[in-house]
Amino acid sequence: MAQRIDRSSVHKKYDGHCGYCGKSITLKEMQVDHMNPVWSAKDNTVHDFDNLMPSCRRCNHYKRADNVEMFRFSMKGLHKRIEKIYINNVAVDFGMIDIKPFDGVFYFEKLKTK
Repeated sequence: MAQRIDRSSVHKKYDGHCGYCGKSITLKEMQVDHMNPVWSAKDNTVHDFDNLMPSCRRCNHYKRADNVEMFRFSMKGLHKRIEKIYINNVAVDFGMIDIKPFDGVFYFEKLKTK
């Protein structure tokens, strides 16, 4: 039988912020992500609280069914994909945006080092 997830506790885990990007999210906006998804679980810990991450919709959708390290790898190359989009380069030329690489550290990891 599936374990019931306490959404409120997951939301409070990082004080109402997405555990990946750090954006503030409401309980209603939050999606519960499995840091290590079902396919990669070696035991029954997939639904344990430590494996549940409060996530904004964008991070949850971009991460898909990846584990944290696969998501980190995708994020570290994202700036290269963004640089290939013509309109983004127009915005860079006009000083409207600054494209920079992801430092490889998620919000939940930054909180652990404080």
